Amino acid sequence: MKIYVAHSRDFDYLNELYKPIREDEFFNQFDIVLPHEKERPNNTRDYYKSIDLFIAECSYMATGLGIELGFAYDDGTPIYCLHRFDKKISGSIYAVTNNIYEYHDKDEMVKILKRIIEKSNK
Repeated sequence: MKIYVAHSRDFDYLNELYKPIREDEFFNQFDIVLPHEKERPNNTRDYYKSIDLFIAECSYMATGLGIELGFAYDDGTPIYCLHRFDKKISGSIYAVTNNIYEYHDKDEMVKILKRIIEKSNK
């Protein structure tokens, strides 16, 4: 299963998002795409059609994230969104999914991600 994890670049995503995912062995069994892990992605529109599950960290609004969410929605890809409890998400998120989860810390975020993936992998 190919899982794309989208996000804004307006926070420390390397430590707050990527590191907790890469340090948990559960995620090694999946093709987890963390778009800014190595170099800036140059994904074409067709790239998004190859994704099985789209997960968005929506605590910080970003135009690029909105475009990616639109691509996933247009392709019929299952979309799940997460956000920190103390951040207000854009109302536009509700136009593409009702699967929205709030978390308090990295540990809770990882637990939610695992539940989402396990549910989607059945």
